[in-house]
Amino acid sequence: MIEHPNEVVTKALVRFVQVGDKKAALITLDNGFDHKKPNSFGPGGLTSLDEAITAATDAKPAFIALTGKPYIFCVGADITGIPFLASREQAVELGELGHRVFARLKNSTIPTFAFINGAALGGGLEVALHCHYRTVSGGAAALGLPEVAIGLVPGWGGSQLLPNLIGVPGAAQVILQNPLTQKVLRPKQAVELGVADQLFEPADFLERSLEWAAAVVDGELTVQRPEVDKDMWEGVLFFAKQQLDEKLHGAVPSANKALELLALAKDASFEDGTAAETEVLADLIMGDESRASLYAFDLVQRRAKRPVGVPDSSLARKVTKVGIVGAGLMASQLALLFARRLQVPVVLTDIDQARVDKGVSYVTEQIDKLVAKRRLDEGSAAKLRGLVSGSVDKSVFADADFVIEAVFENLELKKQIWAEIEKIVTPGTVLATNTSSLSITEMAAGLEHPERVVGFHFFNPVAVLPLLEIIRGERTDDATLATAFAVGKELKKSSVLVKDAPAFVVNRLLTRVTSEIFQAIDAGTPLDVVNEAMDPLGLPMRPIALLQLVGPAVAYHVGETLHRAFPDRFAESENLKKIVDAGLPVMVDDEINPEVAKLVAGGAAPLSADEVRQKALDALAEEIRIMLDEGVVAEAQDIDLCMILGAGYPFHLGGVTPYLDRSGTSERVTGKRFLPQGVASLPA
Repeated sequence: MIEHPNEVVTKALVRFVQVGDKKAALITLDNGFDHKKPNSFGPGGLTSLDEAITAATDAKPAFIALTGKPYIFCVGADITGIPFLASREQAVELGELGHRVFARLKNSTIPTFAFINGAALGGGLEVALHCHYRTVSGGAAALGLPEVAIGLVPGWGGSQLLPNLIGVPGAAQVILQNPLTQKVLRPKQAVELGVADQLFEPADFLERSLEWAAAVVDGELTVQRPEVDKDMWEGVLFFAKQQLDEKLHGAVPSANKALELLALAKDASFEDGTAAETEVLADLIMGDESRASLYAFDLVQRRAKRPVGVPDSSLARKVTKVGIVGAGLMASQLALLFARRLQVPVVLTDIDQARVDKGVSYVTEQIDKLVAKRRLDEGSAAKLRGLVSGSVDKSVFADADFVIEAVFENLELKKQIWAEIEKIVTPGTVLATNTSSLSITEMAAGLEHPERVVGFHFFNPVAVLPLLEIIRGERTDDATLATAFAVGKELKKSSVLVKDAPAFVVNRLLTRVTSEIFQAIDAGTPLDVVNEAMDPLGLPMRPIALLQLVGPAVAYHVGETLHRAFPDRFAESENLKKIVDAGLPVMVDDEINPEVAKLVAGGAAPLSADEVRQKALDALAEEIRIMLDEGVVAEAQDIDLCMILGAGYPFHLGGVTPYLDRSGTSERVTGKRFLPQGVASLPA
């Protein structure tokens, strides 16, 4: 028997409505909470839907329609119940229960409709796919089958229904490409792909959907669906497999299993296909990768929204104007972000008018692009343009409540800037630095009010990466910290509180890995070997490609900072210095630059790819244990959250500590696990 003691049951409520001369059964999914707690399906919810379908069918209406509570259709299986599945048999039982209930809509002799009024994800979209027809509201926030991203597969019919509805290219996009790139379908896209049959505006969505359904039942409207081309099926999946292998190198079991199910959908009966889904899903649910993925999902969905150790929000000061020191690319990205999210005046300064003008022009160009993409209307765009200005005179910061600097990583330069600005701004102005590795405490040391200096470390590109490391210096006070977190929340960033320690979290760990990589290169390991060494982990980028993205000079600078702080663990690399001095790109056309390969060739003790990878993992485990012992963050969960949101570490690893635990690296290197047994892995 499946048990989920904490399930918030989504009830399926039946009412009968008159549409013209027809009686329709309308089933509304509603868990009794507002949109902040979405509908989902656990055992109780599936049982309620089963009973509702029976009640609706027994009344013999003209049609049966399924919809959701305001803003939410259904976001799928209640994944909080997965840890309660103690055996594979229970996982199979849950899969079969969902299949049996949903199939009643597909096999109904009474026409069935899904009125997708809001977010429909995973099992929520799958139950809609079982209905004979679908409408979607233009206000539906997101549609998709994101299961692969959390180590699972669409397990309630999606892998079989979708490709036979819209074709395998579209299905591969929804089931594989979108989850792995963290994308969802918007309502218009869903209609264009054929996932939904009709789009209606939110204001009168239900009324229009009921009228449309009645017209379909009457034969006044015929839903046209193009025939699915099965000739290209194998070719599409072969290409998809190549892309997966190139990107993930076989490290994500759920992706390969989803491909197998898509292949099966071409010729298998629906019953055989869904039976295979159940078996695959049960295997994945009982695997460590899915447990790690669900752990990562919980971090991103819950812990990221409730940062640990933050002072009371009532201490936060109101921010009515933002100043930005610098007008380069990072500063200009920040200006656009602050203007869009805070809707307050933002002013950039730099050493000459040409730089200031270039920074403001960048912001204007980006706003114009948003208008062209229809992500902003012209009225909102005009307002944003009016909020952003520039000056060479820092006196424009006199009435700013929040000033952030984004200049070159030089401690003396930053100290000089703050000394100058402190004489201009009010005593309550927050002074934030976007430094990636320098000490906040040292930066504030010579100021009259060091308590209002805080680290505010963004990740590039600013608009894309959600992490914000907020660093508390030794003198940073609670009001400053509370203001920083309040601003981070308004910016829609996931903020993590970090102690003032060299390079903070993400850069410190990535630099430790880079240090191990270059020690291997210095020992004579060829660049292509070290570049492929981490492939079995399925990381978002290979080491040399990451070096190209960060920039060898930046990597060398951060490495120097950490070498000075921890010379026993962060070695200096002559080969990295050679690359910086030569000014050569390390990658050319997505391949390692042969000139760079020649430049660093040599060394008497080359390592194998396996040896490079294990040394890197050992170094990660050692550094994380030291960081936790130093109190750089509150818990290992914060390390994982930072690596997921700031470095793109994948869900199937759970960030990094679950992988180090289950591979035995944590205990071998540090003597103990990072997480309790059963967290992000199967119980022992």
